[in-house]
Amino acid sequence: MSIKVVQEYERAVIFRLGRLLPGGAKGPGIFFIVPCIDTYRKVDLRVLSFEVPPQEILSKDSVTVAVDAVVYFRISNATISVTNVEDASRSTKLLAQTTLRNILGTKTQWGVKVERVEVKDVRLPIQLQRAMAAEAEAAREARAKVIVAEGEQKASRALKEAADVIAESPQAIQLRYLQTLNSISAEKNSTIIFPFPVDLL
Repeated sequence: MSIKVVQEYERAVIFRLGRLLPGGAKGPGIFFIVPCIDTYRKVDLRVLSFEVPPQEILSKDSVTVAVDAVVYFRISNATISVTNVEDASRSTKLLAQTTLRNILGTKTQWGVKVERVEVKDVRLPIQLQRAMAAEAEAAREARAKVIVAEGEQKASRALKEAADVIAESPQAIQLRYLQTLNSISAEKNSTIIFPFPVDLL
């Protein structure tokens, strides 16, 4: 008999003469194997991660985007991960590369549980970026035109109200005339002013 130890985060899958020992994976702690008859494989149960190379994905609105992602997974069943697939980690990486859109929250028949998928980067094609920028610029210009039009409408209303007040009161015209003369004379320019009686206009 030989004594072996597995850590808290490991399990040992034991085979006796090529057959899986009943009772499942051993650990954590001490277990015994019979040399030359038993073989075992240690399986790490901690969360592992790997980067998925950029994938071209078609979005719901038929836009092709390049997505970089990181996949976090762990072995959920040590026995199945050893007996059902040759290399569970490598197989999970290949699966993630081919089915990035569908692996979120899946559990495979290999005893592997995908914990989460983090998207690192999403890149739109250059032509689409330009089209989206042009659309955003057009929307900004349209909003600016609406704001200018609203401002002109308010100014027109104010001018109309001022004209109505002046039309009702001749003294208002005289006062405005004097204010205009005062503001012109305050400026340093070569304008010559000839006062003219308003009532003759």
